[in-house]
Amino acid sequence: MSGPDASERLARAALTRLTEPGDEQVGRWLRQLGAQALLQALTGAGPPPPGARKDRLAACAARAAALDPGRDLETVARLGGRFLIPGDLQWPSQLDDLADARPVGLWVRGSPDVRLWALRSVAVVGARACTDYGSHVASLLGAGLAERGWVVVSGAAFGVDGAAHRGALAVSGATVAVLASGIDVPYPRGHAELIDRIAEQGLVLAELPPGGHPTRARFVLRNRVIAALTRGTVVVEAQYRSGSLVTARRARALGRHTMGVPGPVTSGLSAGVHELLREGACLVTDADEIAELVGTMGELAPARRGPVLARDLLAPAAAAVLEAVPGRGGAGLALLAREAGLGTERTLASLYELQALGFVERLGDRWQLADEPSTDEGSKPLQRRPPARRGGS
Repeated sequence: MSGPDASERLARAALTRLTEPGDEQVGRWLRQLGAQALLQALTGAGPPPPGARKDRLAACAARAAALDPGRDLETVARLGGRFLIPGDLQWPSQLDDLADARPVGLWVRGSPDVRLWALRSVAVVGARACTDYGSHVASLLGAGLAERGWVVVSGAAFGVDGAAHRGALAVSGATVAVLASGIDVPYPRGHAELIDRIAEQGLVLAELPPGGHPTRARFVLRNRVIAALTRGTVVVEAQYRSGSLVTARRARALGRHTMGVPGPVTSGLSAGVHELLREGACLVTDADEIAELVGTMGELAPARRGPVLARDLLAPAAAAVLEAVPGRGGAGLALLAREAGLGTERTLASLYELQALGFVERLGDRWQLADEPSTDEGSKPLQRRPPARRGGS
């Protein structure tokens, strides 16, 4: 099957400079008219698109003066990248779930196949001004997911985003940065080296053409791409007003898995995550739990349980007798049999078994608990010294 022709690619490249990302009106026009006809309509070379306002057409005309899509395509090629559009073999089809808000195209740095990587990817996002806890957890999640063969997707921002990327890179794993700027404009500037490392080892994606600069609105719109591109979104730390929550809620609206890592209830940076959990997001604490949720059948997290105590291994009769034995003062066989609900012979057999295991000791015709039980009631395995030897040495 042949892909899009060169004129379609050129027209869409021009539209990424002429229009803003995520503009649903542009998406409707693109669906109705096609890329080449829409480009002509917005630049005055054809009749205006239906319902277009004069101020919008004037803004497009001003931008059209600087259009040179051929040069943009050459620029991305010099960076070792490419420009993907719907219909390309590498186009990640899950972005089509955005309907008219779907990207016009994706500018890409890095050699891996975008479509294949997106099929097994998880977004890890969170606060820029995160705590040490948030940074540590994000790094562990990034590394853990990468080691399990998952692609870690984030926005290359300070804080949680950067920690997640670094965690994946540290284990030579796969990671993708989705920028709110052009792929040749590292933002934040302090992450220029990190973004270059991601481009070498993974992928850097952007909707804006080369040279595009980020704005507040573009950051918010970038989040929809992260949400749609991945199988699920994990939020590590986020305040109530956080772009990370926008990403997670957009993911939920798209039918993706939404997850949150809990933090201290006294921390404002975890308040948004806790609200997300109250809304129905899944609570996760490590990469195993994330993989179990978003992965295929059989990708199960290990069972979580407390330690097995020595008394947990006792037979039911012995356990019932042990419950009946007092700690001090002891009790006779008849009383213990009555308390345990057993016959005297069975109770006596259980008492001898418990004595051999070091749980109880005999004082004449009475029985009591041995002297050295574990100090942490019910939370640690019982550790007892062997029963004392009777008689002289």
